[in-house]
Amino acid sequence: MISWFQDLRYAVRQLRKSPGFTIAAVFTLAMAIGANAVVFSVMNGLILRPLNVPEAKSLYGIERAGAIDLGQSYPDYRDVRDRNRSFDGVAGYSINQAALDTGEKPSLAWGMEATGNYFDVLRIQPYLGRFFHASDEYGPNSAPYMVLGYAYWHNHFHDDRGVLGRTVQLNKHPFTVIGVAPPGFRGTLVFFSSEFFVPMVNQEQVEGWNGLNDRANPSVLAIMGHLKPGVTPAQATADLNSIGTYLGETYPKDERQPSFLLVRPSLLGNRFDRPFQAFFAGLMLLAGMILLAACANLGSLFAARAADRSREVALRLALGSSRSRILRGLFTEAVLVSLMGGAVGLWASAGLLRWLSTWQPFGTFPMHAPVTPDATVYDLALILSLVSGLLFGAVPVRQVLRTNPYEVVKSGSTGTMGRRMSARDFLLAVQIAVCAVLVMSSMVAVRGLSRALHSNFGFEPQRTMLVTADLHMAGYTGDRVPLMQKRLLDAVAAIPGVESVGLTDGLLLSDTNGSDVFTDGTTDLRPANAATNAYVYHISPEYLHAEGTTLLSGRPFTWHDDQNSPRVAVVNREFVRKIFGSVSDALGGYYKMPDGTRIQVVGLAEDGKYGTLTEDPHAAVFLPILQWPSNSNWLVVRPTSDPQQLGEVIRRTLRQLDPGLPVQIEKRYDEMATVLFPSQMASLALGVMGGMGAMLAITGIFGMAAYSVSKRLRELGIRVALGAQRKEILQAALGRAFRLLAFGSAAGLLVGLLASRMLALVVYQATPRDPLVLAGVVLAMAMLGLLATWIPARRALLVNPMTLLREE
Repeated sequence: MISWFQDLRYAVRQLRKSPGFTIAAVFTLAMAIGANAVVFSVMNGLILRPLNVPEAKSLYGIERAGAIDLGQSYPDYRDVRDRNRSFDGVAGYSINQAALDTGEKPSLAWGMEATGNYFDVLRIQPYLGRFFHASDEYGPNSAPYMVLGYAYWHNHFHDDRGVLGRTVQLNKHPFTVIGVAPPGFRGTLVFFSSEFFVPMVNQEQVEGWNGLNDRANPSVLAIMGHLKPGVTPAQATADLNSIGTYLGETYPKDERQPSFLLVRPSLLGNRFDRPFQAFFAGLMLLAGMILLAACANLGSLFAARAADRSREVALRLALGSSRSRILRGLFTEAVLVSLMGGAVGLWASAGLLRWLSTWQPFGTFPMHAPVTPDATVYDLALILSLVSGLLFGAVPVRQVLRTNPYEVVKSGSTGTMGRRMSARDFLLAVQIAVCAVLVMSSMVAVRGLSRALHSNFGFEPQRTMLVTADLHMAGYTGDRVPLMQKRLLDAVAAIPGVESVGLTDGLLLSDTNGSDVFTDGTTDLRPANAATNAYVYHISPEYLHAEGTTLLSGRPFTWHDDQNSPRVAVVNREFVRKIFGSVSDALGGYYKMPDGTRIQVVGLAEDGKYGTLTEDPHAAVFLPILQWPSNSNWLVVRPTSDPQQLGEVIRRTLRQLDPGLPVQIEKRYDEMATVLFPSQMASLALGVMGGMGAMLAITGIFGMAAYSVSKRLRELGIRVALGAQRKEILQAALGRAFRLLAFGSAAGLLVGLLASRMLALVVYQATPRDPLVLAGVVLAMAMLGLLATWIPARRALLVNPMTLLREE
């Protein structure tokens, strides 16, 4: 024990004698371990860690396989809940925004509509008051009760326990506050923090429509339940599929005989779970490569340090010290550096993660990222620190074991620079290769983001504004809705600086309301006979022009396309391909909806992106909103003047129509933040990792070049004295460094090309085979090499033979 303590004291003294080396080593390792801690902590919080509910391991989400819509209908939920034999209760929920008036200024709030058994199935207890239960429900709009989220209660009611029993207005409907959720529970969607919870049977009061008996509308976003003890996921899936068979046989006009999957309950199933897993697996691999590059860097530094201390090692061996004791001291020094680097990296990553946990990138949407580090993250940081220390501490082992004390004392050093590739050279080549992969990844991300921002969306978001004016929140129902919608359009269109304005009940690249469609000759309108499933949007005239969607042929809608005129539609090219086969057959042709309604195609619009950026071409239908009334509406405004000034004019104009109308105005691109968020975050994360890789490459090449020049100063001085040219001096001093740079960069490019599939999982439209990416990587690595060798090159060129001979 005493000898170990002595080794520790000796290692501390050695590190204090070389503060520059110590700081560089600790910073290098802190950067690498911090990056791994951040990536793993985010992955742990969003994917690995279960929901913060009791017995979370037995909680599974239930998802329809291959469904275009995320959710399921409320009647289907009831059948799954009542007919399954595998779950100890099945609950469901959906997410919506509503106007909440707590007695002060009304504001928009995000909440969950939950089935009556939601809290009972999750087995959680209220912080204050009580939860609502299935026994509180007696039909539509029968349970006007509200449970507040803890954060909302804390921020808006200031922990007032007297809130229980208070009546608040939700979309101008009275709801009684009966409880407050516990602090650790924010809902069952991991990245969403619900501000309130209300029973789903009150859907009409919250959303303005009643889908509780509509089997065709997926009004329940997600359903979940606890498996009964002894039931395996495979048995539960078979049980659910038998229910799917029953649904298909009993309701052939509404069901496709669905099959079910058991999924992770916190990420809306495979729609988000699989992309998240692929993304973070790629990031973890790149973060691991940063750690590998850092270990190679430190291994090279420790080998050079051991070479510089060869005379000290030889003297200790000559005085009777064992080689194992010397190696133990070197490992103690390496582990001490690694632990300090791990501590600094974990401290920095904890600060970044705390900021991420409170980050709100989507405006009023209450995002919650449970990414604060826990014991698992701390354990990972400790393990990485110890393993890293042992790895780079082992590099000089062979060097110490082969040390000959007599030869070292006689010659003065073992730090000669031979022509053969040494372990330090190999480590530097590996480090450069890893850094080239990281630089390539960052450039691929930037190119992918550039393509995402400039890809063909099927509309033009660059110059458009989005005005949200929810009529249901303002109390409009029935026949008053279309009249107010027309007043809104006319009022905004009359504002100077507005080129065009249109209204829609669903946003492109955001809302995914789908419907089966059938060819005109189909008589059996069961879902199994559908020609395709199409996205459906109900729009006003001028909407396509305001959105920037090109009408390829046919005519747009007019205000004469109302309830008294024949049903018409504008469809996209993918719809034409699947239903009609050609444009000439489509225009004037008919297709059928699930209820048998025949609709005539009067226009053809370009294809676009409707659900996600990465989706394959999908059929889409635009229908006149006067023929298909909807309470949901967004105004898309195409301005000719400054959008910011125009936004204030629009707000004042709408306030004059109805002072109680909740109005939100934003740029179309801002609304697309959730869609572009993955590409932007991938670009940011890979850009940071590419920057780390560049820093490691610079320090590694600089260290190797500086060490090479310092060890060959005498040789370089003799060459200068004998008349060598500057080119020859640089080639002798830095030739090996540039050869290793070229070899490592080429290897990194090859690995990056082979890993193109992995990079494509991380970044949308990413391909390392892009000529611009390849040229950028070559140029970047060359610039990094020039930057890293600048100071050693100047030192080599400024060698003075007379000074060196005088020192000798």
